[in-house]
Amino acid sequence: MATTADLRKGAVLKFNNDPCLILESEHRTPGNLRAFYQVKMRNLRSGKLTETRFRSGETLEFLRVEKREYQFLYKDGDSYVFMDKESYDQVSVDPKIVGDYAKYLKEGSDSYITFNESEILSIEMPSHVILRVTQTEPGVKGDSVNNIMKPAIMETGAEIPVPIFVNEGDMIRIDTSNGAYIERVKG
Repeated sequence: MATTADLRKGAVLKFNNDPCLILESEHRTPGNLRAFYQVKMRNLRSGKLTETRFRSGETLEFLRVEKREYQFLYKDGDSYVFMDKESYDQVSVDPKIVGDYAKYLKEGSDSYITFNESEILSIEMPSHVILRVTQTEPGVKGDSVNNIMKPAIMETGAEIPVPIFVNEGDMIRIDTSNGAYIERVKG
């Protein structure tokens, strides 16, 4: 068991029987009151952000987690199959864990999977992915001054708003955190 003095950014804590990733930890001593730690953390099962106070010196249970690089292979029914890039072992990941990243997964794309022993806690994709536009209205040349967007369907099935000059077959870079178009890429 560890204490609140061990709270560090990036550590994983067992809080309310769920693994939580510590995002921020600040030690505060308000005047003549008792010192405490103000901690911002993300629940790795639900993805929810929480802010909690811990009394200084309180005992906490930290989890040992491992993050490894995996390659997405294919979707098998409801689950997603990934392969460890070092050992070539395959794991099936529940769609709830994959979450919104599912619309950016294509065969051969890389991801990081976080484990606690054999339990899969979370999946993390690169901040940007490059996907091909498979369906959209024809592009209009010359109107790049206005920020007019149109819907486009990607090769993974995701629908992304893109500028009007983007055509079918174009490769575009997409921000995986919010699904926003970043730029057109030479393919």
